[in-house]
Amino acid sequence: MRIGVFDSGLGGLAISQAIASRLPEYDYLYLGDTKRVPYGGRSQETIHEFTSQALTYLFENDCELIIVACNTASAEALRKSQQEYLPAHYPDRRVLGVIIPTAEAVFERGTAKRVGVLATNSTVESGAYERELIRQNPEAKVVSRAAPLLVPLIENDGLRYAGPVMDDYLAGLEDVDALVLGCTHYCLLKDEIRSRTKVRVVSQDEVVPEKLADYLVRHPEIETRLGQSGERRYVVTDVTAAHEKWARKLAGDEIRLERVTLG
Repeated sequence: MRIGVFDSGLGGLAISQAIASRLPEYDYLYLGDTKRVPYGGRSQETIHEFTSQALTYLFENDCELIIVACNTASAEALRKSQQEYLPAHYPDRRVLGVIIPTAEAVFERGTAKRVGVLATNSTVESGAYERELIRQNPEAKVVSRAAPLLVPLIENDGLRYAGPVMDDYLAGLEDVDALVLGCTHYCLLKDEIRSRTKVRVVSQDEVVPEKLADYLVRHPEIETRLGQSGERRYVVTDVTAAHEKWARKLAGDEIRLERVTLG
């Protein structure tokens, strides 16, 4: 059985590779819905539909545990997937998101009374980070900023144009104690963002692997069912030259993208 990692595009490869580096012995299957990226401007119903299709594909391909690396899907579809989809279809499997572990890390790694969140439109509008951060620390003040142009720039090899866009999005977030990069794609920009701000930046590729390692220690009934041949497979719903270029940059020249159909 495998660990599945699902993202709306290729940004989740940063988390997938970080997980595999931390836990190299396990078997992995990465699914990027590159045909329909980004999810950030879509309705909750559509995001849940796309997420359910992705979960079905991964479970049908022997995934025991799935990490929904997409923040938009974690915000808009994770709870419904856990409470309705899993009991109806795969009650013995598990689906985990990235918002809770990220929010936990904000307060584990330092004092943060005022927290900034940079995310997609849907994630910001859902209020998921604000709810979880305040649940972790009721005294926290959360300032959220939608950054819808960053994902298209990343997915379309346009990072050379991203500097002024990042500066515009970061304006007004200079006085926070910690800044959450609330989209997996933004992991690719963490160094540039850190060079543009003095605040502590919380990047999910630095958080999720340790949280997953801890989860597996606490759930041996899941860990013992995972294959340990070190296999890594990457599937996407569309393949372009730009996708292949970014995949190689994120995962190495040896990566091979397979095209699959969802739904």
